[in-house]
Amino acid sequence: MADEVILLDFWPSMFGMRCRLALAEKGVKYEYKEEDLRNKSDLLLRMNPVHKKIPVLVHNGKPVCESLIILQYIEETWPDRCPLLPSDPYQRAQARFWADYVDKKFYDLGRKVWTTKGEEQEVAKKELIESMKVLEGELGDKPFFGGEKLGFVDVAIVPFSTWFYAYEMCGNFSIEAECPKLIAWTKRCLEIETVSKSLVDPHKVYDFILQLKKALGIE
Repeated sequence: MADEVILLDFWPSMFGMRCRLALAEKGVKYEYKEEDLRNKSDLLLRMNPVHKKIPVLVHNGKPVCESLIILQYIEETWPDRCPLLPSDPYQRAQARFWADYVDKKFYDLGRKVWTTKGEEQEVAKKELIESMKVLEGELGDKPFFGGEKLGFVDVAIVPFSTWFYAYEMCGNFSIEAECPKLIAWTKRCLEIETVSKSLVDPHKVYDFILQLKKALGIE
């Protein structure tokens, strides 16, 4: 009996893109269901009654929520196809640490960059760049965070790059000027077909944010 895999998602979500990329890397066929977050489907509310958020991976009727947990579930369910996590327990723990680090830093700081102005925005920009420089230190001279090939940390982080252009436009700064190594890594990732096909156009994300700012009354 074939697996039934459904992904409940929203196109500009960096957390959803993670799941799309991991499924693509593993070659898992799935049904993509786009959610309207202003009018959430009954399926989403049933599958994620606690947080009521995307993404949700539904595997043979069973829901898995929260993107990093979904990534680990995908890795454990299809372990033989393109492993994302290293076999060594310590290295696996380190990979989870850096994925968690990004979640604790990038989303909230990035949101502050596009929703605030003045001193608050300047502080958010400074902290965002500092957290990116920490990541550059972890990347070192490796082509990818996973070493010679795309790994768990790469899959967790690279979707955020689709929002970098919006951060730059809203915050009037250049990430590449501050963190050239991180942007070079992003470009390397985008040379991989599964990555380029799983990520959305940064200009479309920026257009989406402009609409969102207007709807929220942030000009």
